[in-house]
Order: sequence, then C-alpha cells, then structure tokens
Amino acid sequence: MNTRLLIGNTMIVLLSMICLSCGSKGQEKVPTPPSSATPKFEANWSSIKKNYKDPEWFNDAKFGIFIHWGAYAVPAYRSEWYPRWMYMDTATFSAGLDHESDGPSPVYTYHKERYGNQKDFGYKDFIPEFKGEKFDANAWIDLFKKAGAKYVIPVADHHDGFAMYKSNTTRWNAYEMGPKRDVLGELFEVGRQKGMIMGTSSHYAFNWSYYNKKKHFDTMDPQYADLYGSKGSDLNEPVSEEFKEKWWARTKDVIDNYQPDILWLDFYIDIPDFADSRLKLAAYYYNKGVEWDKEVVLQDKNFNHDAFPEGTVIYDLERGKLPGIRKLPWQTDTSIGKNSWCYVGNWESKTPNTLIDDLIDIVSKNGNLLLNVGPKADGTIPADQENVLLEIGKWLTINGEAIYDTEPWTIFGEGPTQVATGHHTEKQNEELTAADVRFTHKEGKVYIMAMDFSDNGQYHIQSLGSNSEYLDKKIESVRPLSKHKNLTWEQKPDGLHIQVDTSGKYACVFEVTL
Repeated sequence: MNTRLLIGNTMIVLLSMICLSCGSKGQEKVPTPPSSATPKFEANWSSIKKNYKDPEWFNDAKFGIFIHWGAYAVPAYRSEWYPRWMYMDTATFSAGLDHESDGPSPVYTYHKERYGNQKDFGYKDFIPEFKGEKFDANAWIDLFKKAGAKYVIPVADHHDGFAMYKSNTTRWNAYEMGPKRDVLGELFEVGRQKGMIMGTSSHYAFNWSYYNKKKHFDTMDPQYADLYGSKGSDLNEPVSEEFKEKWWARTKDVIDNYQPDILWLDFYIDIPDFADSRLKLAAYYYNKGVEWDKEVVLQDKNFNHDAFPEGTVIYDLERGKLPGIRKLPWQTDTSIGKNSWCYVGNWESKTPNTLIDDLIDIVSKNGNLLLNVGPKADGTIPADQENVLLEIGKWLTINGEAIYDTEPWTIFGEGPTQVATGHHTEKQNEELTAADVRFTHKEGKVYIMAMDFSDNGQYHIQSLGSNSEYLDKKIESVRPLSKHKNLTWEQKPDGLHIQVDTSGKYACVFEVTL
C-alpha cells in the first residue's frame, strides 16, 4: 500500500469535513431534519389521532397566562372587538357577540364623536399611537412567575390583522410599526430563560369577516386591504383560497420562527371553509414538534365539534367550565376582566377568590386555567390586575401541591352549589362556600379543597366517610396546608369530620394520607 497516497487522501477527507463544519463566518447551524423520510404525522385524521398524545407536561402545569395586547388598547373602549364595532353603522352587521340594537353600534357612535369620520380616521390610525414605550418583558414574566403560572400565551395576531411579532408576511406588525419591537420574540426569549413554557395564539382566521366594508369607511381602500382583508362587501362571501393561503403563511411563519410549545386557535378556524387548512396545520405543527424533539400542544375551542376529532387537539372552553371530570386534558380560558380581554377604561377585575375557586374547580375536573391579562397601550399591567395575580400566587405558594402535578380523584367534588357549564356561562355562577369541596390526588394522597374557610372551623366531607363508595383505603392522617392550631379529625360512616382553628381569605386545603 502507498503510505503517502493514503495519508494524502486522509488529509483531503479531513479538510473537507472541516470546511463543511465551518460554513460561513458567523452562520448559525441549521437544525438537522428528522432522519425518517416519512413524517410521523400524515395529513389525515387517522394518522394524527393514532400518533398524537396529550403531553404530560401540559396536564401537570395547570395554570397559564393569556395576554391580549394590541392597538385596540389605544382607544381602550368596550373591548378588543373595538376594530369591528367601530365600523358597525347598522344592525345588519351585528352578530351574537356584538350588539342587539337596531341602530349603529355604540362603538361606531363613540368613535365618530371622538376621532372623526371612519374614512378619515380608521383603525389603522391607532397603530402609530400604540407605542408600548413602557413594555418590559422581564417585568411581565417575573409577575407571571410570582402568580404561580407555568406557561404564557401572548396573542400573536388578533382578528384586527396586526401582528405582535417580527413578521415575514405582513407589513402590519409590531416590529415595523407601533412599538417597533418584536413583542412575541422578547417574551419568548425571557420566558424561556426563566423556565416558562411559551406558547402563542392565532385569531387571524376571523379577519376574513371581521371588518365591515363600505365606501364611506377606509376598510374599502385597496391600499389597506392587507390589514382589513380582501373580502368584499358581501357578508356571505366564502373564504377565498387567496386568504387561506395568507392565513397559512402567517401561521407557518409563527411556527417556524418562534417554535411555540402551545398554539392556541380562536374560533372561525372551525368553519367548513377551513377544513383542509386545519388538517394541514395539525400535521405540520406536530411534525415540527418531532423535528424540535419536544411535545407540542394544539388547542381549539371546537365550536364545530367535527372540526378537530376528539383526541387530536386539547379542547378549550371560553369563559366556562365542564360539569365533571373529562378523561382527556382540557382548558378554560377566561380573563381577569369581567367585561373585556384587552385593557379598557372601565375594566372590572374579578376577585382573587373567584379566580382561585375557578382554578380549583377546573383542576379537579382534569383541566387547566388560562387566565388573561390586558396591558395598557404603554405596556404596563394595571395595578388591580397585578394585585389579582399576586394574590393567586400567594395562595399557590401555600397550597400549590394540591394543584400542580395532580390528577382528578374518583369524583371531582361535592357540595350544594351548582356550577354553570359550557362556553360563556361564567356570569351565571354563584360564589362557592366552605361546604363546596373539590378533590385532587397524587402519590397516595387526596387533597380536599374547601372553597372557603368555615366560620366555626368544622368541615364535613361525605365522600371520605368509612362507608363511602369512593374510598377503599383507611385514612392515616389529615393536615391542613396552611398554618393551623388544634386540628382533630375523625372518619365516621357518614363522612370525614375535621375541626381546626385556622382562617384565611380563600380556599382551605387539607392533605389526606391514605
């Protein structure tokens, strides 16, 4: 064998490998694609249902933060649907979520009186005023961590068509206009640095039918069609292929560039027009998760129950709850605000007590709570919303072991107060009492969560009696998770009887060892 030839050939191979590994100066490495030539998820529901499994990390997290922040926070009037309602000059354009009167929307009248004619001052004109000059991603994430949240879902793009990220598909984005910052990117970077699970939401599908198109509005001006949408004035016009491709390009842009752990979808994606798009999205996103070597979550409200077959996404319920335990994980999304998702001047915050009870009830039924905040246009989170989050965080610091990483018990709870169920039912609920109890369990322990502190320190839990059909083990010990004095307990045939000297503002939690 020619030794010099062998050495020479070896050097050539080594030099080639070095050159290939170096690439251009400063160039980032491109992720290696999956080795399998066939994607794990094919674009059919049978393949997706067969291969998809709800990630355990999602079901363990229990509590997340939603963020509605956009140019609609500038007028700060009525709700984040201001961009739609400001063009609603007749009842013809009304819908169930809009207004019921025969005349123009109150927002249409308000806008015209305060800002002028909708052709001269349209929604686009709020964007330069949406500066976000006090936005601090670190401060937001720190607050959410103090609240006890485990994941964060900022809105990527709402129905209004304005993207809150550095977009490769639309000029109407927060990096080029308004704040001139990649809001989504900054939150993702800081959130992941601080151990948060980061997702985002897409509401863009409804942009197709969001704006009323009339000649006396700027929504008909062709130079703004890339914001207001390409649909004409016919309210019944089906979604065009052009718009569906635009929706796909925007959605894919967010997936590819931010690699969200969760992708939350708003309604309208459920309509028949988007049937092929839904399947395309699910297969693409789940395969991306495989490529990124992580389990991802796709969430949908499923207003049309055939839109995403059971077991292919995580079901989301807006401002409502379920009547009992659901075998598959699910989620309630609601807002701290009773009357809005975005910041408005007459914002009404729910109490920490109500929201803690919501969290407990939802978790006892195998769900998660996604709680929304509405920052001001300048990027600050108002003090009343901050206080609610901090109070929830204080309660979770003491009682979190009954929430995180738990599973539903045999039954979700007991008590006299009925909970309204279904989408948009939360206004029907009454405050829960000390007699209303919810359960979770893990590692041989059952957690009793009484929805309030008893005035006399007595608690009677029927489902944990010695004759209970739900219990096949003896109770060894009972302890409250909060500070207490003089605890006594006795398991009788009619239930577990607890007497304890302890008090607090919110739900009272006991750990029962079996």
